[in-house]
Amino acid sequence: MIALRDMHKDDKPREKIITKGVEALKNEELMALLLGRGIQGKDVRKLSKEIIGIMDKDHEAMSLEKLCDIHGLGIAKASQILASLELSKRYLIRTNKRITDAKDVYDELHKYASRQQEHFLTITLDGASHIINTRTVFIGTLNQSLVHPREVFADAIADRAAGIIIAHNHPSGTLEASRADVAITQRLMEVSKLVGIELLDHVILSKQGYFSFSDEGLL
Repeated sequence: MIALRDMHKDDKPREKIITKGVEALKNEELMALLLGRGIQGKDVRKLSKEIIGIMDKDHEAMSLEKLCDIHGLGIAKASQILASLELSKRYLIRTNKRITDAKDVYDELHKYASRQQEHFLTITLDGASHIINTRTVFIGTLNQSLVHPREVFADAIADRAAGIIIAHNHPSGTLEASRADVAITQRLMEVSKLVGIELLDHVILSKQGYFSFSDEGLL
């Protein structure tokens, strides 16, 4: 078998990543990194080009069966390729969403507005305000003792987020911030300064619309 280590140094995808960055790699070089090695009678470059050729025709219809039809490509490697494609797709979909104001937050989380229980949610954002992740942190009646800053910011730190937005729904339909809502916001705002992740807004959701702490000058 011919592996990546058998390529000339200047041709190695790994070497190119180090010297030029991953963006400099051709499609078949990226695929070669995923494969790692070729098979008897078909080196990793040739196998990579064959797979890329099929993907170029219709990558949306790529399936385990189609990949396994390629001579020398087993279920394990075919599954690895499909998993990489799916992961990339999920991240592209996610990072294409951008939050610019409270209405964007409401549009992203509107399904929670009609929930019968209170849901406390977080949206982590990168430096360009693209969504990294949306999570439910807590379900139930909110109070300061139940919303722990470590749970709110742990994921934001793991996401390497530049900013975070918190939100929760009011099943009663009211769009006024309660004393508990204000207290929670102030507590999390203090923690955000300590961890260096900006608390951008706290949005209350209901069937009637939304209330933004940022819009109301409460942040």
